[in-house]
Amino acid sequence: MGSSSSQRAGAPQLVLFDCDGVLVDSERISNDVLAQMLSAEGLTMRMPQSRATFQGMLLADIRALAQQLLGRSLPSDWIERYERERDAAFRLDLQPVPGAAAAVSAVRAAGIPVCVASQGKLEKTELSLTLTGLAPLFPVDTRFSAYTVARGKPHPDLFLHAAATMGADPSACTVVEDTPSGVTAAIAAGMRAVGYAADSNAAALQDAGAELFYSHDELPRLLGLISV
Repeated sequence: MGSSSSQRAGAPQLVLFDCDGVLVDSERISNDVLAQMLSAEGLTMRMPQSRATFQGMLLADIRALAQQLLGRSLPSDWIERYERERDAAFRLDLQPVPGAAAAVSAVRAAGIPVCVASQGKLEKTELSLTLTGLAPLFPVDTRFSAYTVARGKPHPDLFLHAAATMGADPSACTVVEDTPSGVTAAIAAGMRAVGYAADSNAAALQDAGAELFYSHDELPRLLGLISV
């Protein structure tokens, strides 16, 4: 799979990128909106607490946990309203993670296929990639969502589905993640996990099984594309 340049020792057959927090700097925005909306419902919290509590979860699971913490149900349209508020905030402030475009371009230039495997819906991934100028690096047929498989992260379903669709052996895949649940999913899929720790809990990523990096400038070396 790929060109001969992708067959060098240590280089993967496929690199799977998480979207939020790895490609786009969305976690603070999403969790700030989440904290505001839950506070309005009586579950008072600020962004750091929201992020620590809910990061990496599917929206249905976020709602279920929030309802448990509240001791009552949220309004039936709460998820839809949250998505609208979050997307509006994205349109105002969303930026790419520094160095992400260059790192992905370096992988592609080495002849190694890339894809996005996100816990979010495909519509969210499209919006995020478009707003940040990253969409050309990930054609539509290389974007995958947990909403299209039976179980999201921390289960391996999404990564295994993406690898199968892209024609890659899971054992020859590398996943780039920033959440412990994503790392857990990658390890469960039999894939190598590298954890972007610049804006995440490094110890938690490492405990889940990730090899850590702190700048996208480090990725080409980690992936075996350049000599040390």
